[in-house]
Amino acid sequence: MRREKGVVVLVLVALLLGISHSSSASDRGWKSMLSGATSSAVNPIGSSAVFPIYGDVYPKGFYYVQLNIGQPSRPYFVDPDTGSDLTWLQCDAPCRRCSKGPHPLYRPSNDLVACKDPLCASLHSSADYKCENPEQCDYEVEYADEGSSLGVLVRDNLSLNLTNGMRVSPRLAIGCGYDQIPGRSNHPLDGVLGLGKGKTSIVSQLHSQGLVRNVVGHCLSGRGGGFLFFGDEIYDSSRVVWSPMSRDYLHYSPGFAELILGGKATGYKNLLVIFDSGSSYTYLNSQAYQGLVSLLRKELNGKPLKEALEDHTLPLCWKGKKPFKSIRDVKKYFKPLALSFSNGWRAKSRFEIPPESYLIISSKGNACLGILNGTEVGLQNYNIIGDISMQDKMVIYDNEKQVIGWVSANCDRLPTSKTDDIM
Repeated sequence: MRREKGVVVLVLVALLLGISHSSSASDRGWKSMLSGATSSAVNPIGSSAVFPIYGDVYPKGFYYVQLNIGQPSRPYFVDPDTGSDLTWLQCDAPCRRCSKGPHPLYRPSNDLVACKDPLCASLHSSADYKCENPEQCDYEVEYADEGSSLGVLVRDNLSLNLTNGMRVSPRLAIGCGYDQIPGRSNHPLDGVLGLGKGKTSIVSQLHSQGLVRNVVGHCLSGRGGGFLFFGDEIYDSSRVVWSPMSRDYLHYSPGFAELILGGKATGYKNLLVIFDSGSSYTYLNSQAYQGLVSLLRKELNGKPLKEALEDHTLPLCWKGKKPFKSIRDVKKYFKPLALSFSNGWRAKSRFEIPPESYLIISSKGNACLGILNGTEVGLQNYNIIGDISMQDKMVIYDNEKQVIGWVSANCDRLPTSKTDDIM
């Protein structure tokens, strides 16, 4: 799980990158960023960028996207994470600690982001952070799974094909990560694609240059794969269930929800919910989790299922008289879940979670509960909607209108415009 849990205020490490950097290069980058922000307000381009997503919840355990970065561009596989802002690659700067990824380490450009750049300031939690090394922006990000990345910000080109037919290669700020500590959920990838609300996220930077609306979304297929998109040109907003985005939290949150099982209230209310594409599974706080497990056990009483204590794929698994081949074999024994958001609007927004969006079939042929105890892994009172529960839905984070939306969709093929009937 790659939810960002906080940014360390300052990294007091002088880098021996072997990269030259002039103040004029920094000034050019700063000025172009500001001019891009001005033009985006006047003439935003009505287009989107769409990326195939690879991977699955189980057995692979993660999803990834290919980014093409540099001149000439080279491919990198990155973890799409709505729970963090910064995009970074394992970087040959040289690298102090890097795990083996699918591609050679990223060779950074010599265009360093200066310490006083607004993008650098947005990475630090204090407005009065000190610039020990004014010509570069040091960063450290730590994640909820106790992994971390340490490095510097550089600017480089990201190659994109837009849905309006344009090919663009904007210069964006990314992290050159030269010191990584793997977390509990470490994946063999080249880096992380930060999709959060902050200024350093890729979609925010593309928006500031007038290329797309500040909207990010994803569609994860229950059969594996799917797609990620920036911009608002590939969906019909009138068919989407929308909920206001809470402004009180750094992450994408529709606020507080009530847990529903089989259409009936469970009594578990005021659950603070966060959408996190960096988490494979869904997490409830300890009280709601224990309550749900108790209700499921009660529902399964008398059904031909027994708890499979010998299966440690996930904390709670059930076996039948013979191994299950797919969720279809077992879904009739489980009721649908839902999270109902009382959002201040006239009608409540309901996020439906059918059995295929909270169960997996393990390699042993058992049905395992893909909802876990978040309190046990340090999430305190937060409740996380992870990838398993977002499968076969288009989930949209509109940072301009400050709303989160979802709609059932065919995530198996890439859309090219909102006229594609995938919803």
